[in-house]
Amino acid sequence: MPSFDDLLEEAERRPLVGWDVSYGGRISHTPPWNFDAFVDARIGASPDLLDMGTGGGEWLSRRPFPKSRTTATEGWPPNVGTAQARLSPLGVSVVAVVGAPDNADQLDAGELPALPFVDAAFHLVLSRHEAFVASEVARVLAPGGRFLTQQIGADMASPFRAMLGLPALPAASSWSLAMALEQVGAAGFEIERCDEGAARLSFADVGALAWYLSRLPWVMPEFDIARCREPLRALASLGPLTAPQPMFWLDARKPG
Repeated sequence: MPSFDDLLEEAERRPLVGWDVSYGGRISHTPPWNFDAFVDARIGASPDLLDMGTGGGEWLSRRPFPKSRTTATEGWPPNVGTAQARLSPLGVSVVAVVGAPDNADQLDAGELPALPFVDAAFHLVLSRHEAFVASEVARVLAPGGRFLTQQIGADMASPFRAMLGLPALPAASSWSLAMALEQVGAAGFEIERCDEGAARLSFADVGALAWYLSRLPWVMPEFDIARCREPLRALASLGPLTAPQPMFWLDARKPG
């Protein structure tokens, strides 16, 4: 078993590649529903597909996407090449875009970025944990097309602050299913299914937790391995660690 120092040293040096946050199987994420099954059922009925925020293409590469016309977007430059290397051999076009601001911040964000596609270009649009501009999703969908999204809710940091013995902070975002339904409804969508709940995020050891919080800084921006070393040491003796993660998903249809 690696020592505490070895676990933190590994966490500090190991990079994040794409959106694979499993840390070699030492981090697992268990939602309260099977979003992949919902998506795969819709993919089977669609002639084409747009995956927004594909990351390194890990998730999309496992879906039964239509070979004839599948497109993915990615807004984080380091991920674009990773996604292209994984998805281009599978026939998927990867397009670099300017990512949308967080949905909860869009009212104050000024002009919002447009998707680089013509009107009614797709019959199915997916957004798995990616911010989206609802009106742009509606524009690029053909009449009768569908939008499926799974999102992480606000207040992601609270369980981790509690683990580390830090005081709770007011939620920085009001992003929730209610807000998503409001935005999607305002864009003209009809909601067919939706749900919210909490996923179980599990860490095999304290090194996996340290890596997760340091490589995903939007979860807990104030986290720093060096500053949190002693609280992490206290957690090391507990073995595997778990934290709830607020989540929601929705399946919406563009009328027509």
